[in-house]
Amino acid sequence: MKTISPLAIVPFVSVDNMMRLVLSVGVERFLVELAAYIEEDFCRWPTFDKTPRIASHSVDGVIELMPTSDGALYGFKYVNGHPKNMREGKQTVTAFGVLADVGSGYPMLLSEMTLLTALRTGATSAMAARRLAPNSTSTMAIIGNGAQSEFQALAFRALLGIRDLRLYDIDPSATEKCRRNLASLGFAITVCRSGQEAVEGANVITTVTADKQYATILTDNMVGSGVHINAVGGDCPGKTELHRDILTRSSIFVEYAPQTRIEGEIQQLPADHPVTEFWEVLRGTAPGRTSPGEVTLFDSVGFAIEDFSALRYVRDKLAGTPFYQELDLLADPDEPRDLYGMLARAELAAT
Repeated sequence: MKTISPLAIVPFVSVDNMMRLVLSVGVERFLVELAAYIEEDFCRWPTFDKTPRIASHSVDGVIELMPTSDGALYGFKYVNGHPKNMREGKQTVTAFGVLADVGSGYPMLLSEMTLLTALRTGATSAMAARRLAPNSTSTMAIIGNGAQSEFQALAFRALLGIRDLRLYDIDPSATEKCRRNLASLGFAITVCRSGQEAVEGANVITTVTADKQYATILTDNMVGSGVHINAVGGDCPGKTELHRDILTRSSIFVEYAPQTRIEGEIQQLPADHPVTEFWEVLRGTAPGRTSPGEVTLFDSVGFAIEDFSALRYVRDKLAGTPFYQELDLLADPDEPRDLYGMLARAELAAT
């Protein structure tokens, strides 16, 4: 049997091991620590390669690659978005990711990212809200109670202390699922019969719906002064959640403007409409919320640097744990140029 060189081994985090890792850390602590990694990487934003994600669209959904590098590490995520999957008993979003060493090109980590994407999305939303939401934030409306909703609630509690939730989904079973999952975790939960009812009294409004279509989840009359909107669901061309009039009276913050103009709520606006990339707020070169009555909008479509941060965090947390498998992923011949010789020796050993 071939002896596997340590150089050929790549840690792999399966869904089962990701769940074990998250639970060993604690979900809310995981979100807080992950948000810190994301904020750290946003603060060194200029050092990263940046490009809008590479998307392959179909009538059923989209498959995307999301790459970035800081010059020392390279990361990418493969992710899909297929709203119809839910009707077939499948996940709407699935993902996996790779972290690699730029110097050698060798992968250092292969990980599931379906669960990890939900965690990093919640962590990113709450990280931004700490700078953009009003100081008196106490209540959040979550419109769209699918796979992301519980992670949003837990992230906002962990980072902002929000405990009062107002839930609404056009599918009552989704709302009941969310309520049931959060019921024993110390939230005060109000199940609402409409989006209008959900936003009443909410300082933060999170929209996180799944349908791939132009939609109006929030109309202009539903959004009062001083509210922070965390728009998470609009994440591809032809998919929006907010009425255009909300955008024109909001201070808009995005991750990477060239990508958000293609995929986010601001695809409804002229290409020269002013927006602020959130890293500028963290680095102090642009203001966040400037007045109590201001309407702030985080038009979040997800960006590769957030996934890079998540992979970097998971790699660091794996040290000294059993929550990964060792994959014999890389060819490692005795002599680097003799790849065929490695194959020939394997044939000889098998006879």
